[in-house]
Amino acid sequence: MEKSNIKISNMSNQDILDLRDTLISDFDNFWTFNILKQEFSNKNTTYVVAKEQNKIVGFAGFLTIIDEANIMNIVTKKDKRKLGIGTLLLENLIKQAKEKNLTSITLEVNEKNIPAINLYKKFQFKQVGIRKKYYSGNDSAILMTLYL
Repeated sequence: MEKSNIKISNMSNQDILDLRDTLISDFDNFWTFNILKQEFSNKNTTYVVAKEQNKIVGFAGFLTIIDEANIMNIVTKKDKRKLGIGTLLLENLIKQAKEKNLTSITLEVNEKNIPAINLYKKFQFKQVGIRKKYYSGNDSAILMTLYL
């Protein structure tokens, strides 16, 4: 797979339906379909999908809070990881945040998710805090922010 085969677009209602049957099995088991649908329906969220040959291989979104973006998730299909899809999704979220004249983008990432931390550092996100034992009462969350 080449990155040029991946198309990023704003998520549609059909995309949400297309994710229904594969969300838990093909992606990470962190959000149910109903939670994703609810997040997508929020007028303050921006969601995008990555598609390869019209099949969803990743998605990402942020919540706008006044003049800041809070990334809710960046998810790549389990069998399509380490291929640059997360990079494309993050680039698109940053672009859209700039177009909305937002001042910063903040996210939280599991302290053990080294590939994600390295991706965010590549885009100049800086660590701004830690939430102790945030994930299932065990792993801490690193808070990272990119000032636009």
